[in-house]
Amino acid sequence: MSKLKKNREKLNLTQDELSVKSKISIRTIQRIESGNEPKGQTLKLLANALGIKENELLEEVESRSENDFAIIKIINLSSLPFTIAPFANIIVPLVIIFAKKQFNPLTKQIVSIQISWLIFSVIIFMFSSFAKSWFSLGNKFILIVMILLVLSNVFIILRNALEIDKRGKLFFKLNFSLI
Repeated sequence: MSKLKKNREKLNLTQDELSVKSKISIRTIQRIESGNEPKGQTLKLLANALGIKENELLEEVESRSENDFAIIKIINLSSLPFTIAPFANIIVPLVIIFAKKQFNPLTKQIVSIQISWLIFSVIIFMFSSFAKSWFSLGNKFILIVMILLVLSNVFIILRNALEIDKRGKLFFKLNFSLI
């Protein structure tokens, strides 16, 4: 639950009443209560209408419950059965994210890692195909590369699942997000 909604309900105000009191549209209040952060004049008007300090609306919503981490772990592990099927290891976690409405940096990072791994794997696979021709390597070389790529993804997924269990964060993470 958002800080705005908690404070609004504490004062027994409806969204409509808060809209009139703060002179902010109901739609803006709905967006903020669904997860958008208020900024600038909107933040100031809402804080004044609720009789609180501005930073009380910006504080992070209460820490994640164990249930959230269970869903995040499921999202991470949902890539596992599809490590052999390219794109499915990205699509399945995305479907779960949208179904469970788990749009947070951790879940975005999980999908970004899978996208990065897929791009990296395609490049390595193409390079190994050329290397096979250039260096007259046998057909087993391509098979070994494919197995190593799949095993590397399995390791990444399992290691991140373990870290989510222990510390509530990812072991392998990127400094950027692709989604």
